[in-house]
Amino acid sequence: MLVKFTSKSAASVSMFEKDAVRLMKLMGHSGTIPSAVRDKDVAEKLATLESALQGDLTDLVDDSAQSEDDEPPIPIDRRAYPLIELLRTAAATKENVSWDYASGAF
Repeated sequence: MLVKFTSKSAASVSMFEKDAVRLMKLMGHSGTIPSAVRDKDVAEKLATLESALQGDLTDLVDDSAQSEDDEPPIPIDRRAYPLIELLRTAAATKENVSWDYASGAF
């Protein structure tokens, strides 16, 4: 399933549920879908996420599905980039960020 992050001040971001939940937990959220972060808490959640991603990323690489012929997995900090940009914009404009399961096509 896809999870779609939205804010009035930024373009929406969609990602696979597994990655979305990992990033939500890294920013100090329970990982509940649907849910939201209020405008006054967005900057704090962004800082928590960025701090977690600056730490030891070896624990954050999911290579469980990788075989010898597969491409290397995409690091979580790269997967997080669109969400980080959405959070930065929402924090700067003091807007809420919400997420829910995506419906339909991208």
